[in-house]
Amino acid sequence: MADRPLSEEERAELLDAFEGLRVPDVTDGMDFLGFHDVNRLDSDIEPLHRDFEDFSHRFVGFANTIRFLPARRPRDLPAQSERDFETTTEWRDEWYGDLSGEPDDIREGDVVVVESHEMDVGIIGSANSLDWDGEGAVGVVTNGGPRDTDEIVKQGTPVYAKERNKTIIPGRAELDDTHVPVNVGGAQIRTDDVVVADGDGVVVVPREHAREVADAARREQADDQAYRRQLYEKAGLEPDFTLDGED
Repeated sequence: MADRPLSEEERAELLDAFEGLRVPDVTDGMDFLGFHDVNRLDSDIEPLHRDFEDFSHRFVGFANTIRFLPARRPRDLPAQSERDFETTTEWRDEWYGDLSGEPDDIREGDVVVVESHEMDVGIIGSANSLDWDGEGAVGVVTNGGPRDTDEIVKQGTPVYAKERNKTIIPGRAELDDTHVPVNVGGAQIRTDDVVVADGDGVVVVPREHAREVADAARREQADDQAYRRQLYEKAGLEPDFTLDGED
């Protein structure tokens, strides 16, 4: 496991720098620094829900990476004649204890990024996503698919995923490692890279270039908001919070 590369002070400064920026603004900021077509996650990784009143599905945070791989061992279940709810539950819990795992060092402002490519497994569910939220995570991004999605939406946890699944981890997936570079949506994501998500999808900014990208994105946002304010006035619309960042 790698050490967390950013200090709390550096994280706080970057969160302030990215506050209120949209995925398009950040994508433009990446373009200005020469990162064309880099770290924009595939468009099929989408939010489970969108809040059109307060935009609570949006977030910015720091990647806390975890990678799962398909299982490569037989399911050591008792014979059918000896199997009952208790024995199967015991086998399931042993798998969770020995072969699965969770991020164990979530910090305020983290985004849990789960690589589970082409796996028909609900790595993320209503329970662990809510637990991560309680530990300080602001959202979840995965190239797999969660289960319990009705409950996840109801509890308001922002989850961006490629698909939806129904099954549990035991017998299907094993934890590979945490705090390693992962490939999610065609982007390389490392611990403490900046993750920005909204209705347009997800973009990830390499942590060592994050401040420069934020500065460029902020200027692009200001130009956009100034022009949109003119269009609001022309259309007779009342200004709303989407124009709040205009200087």
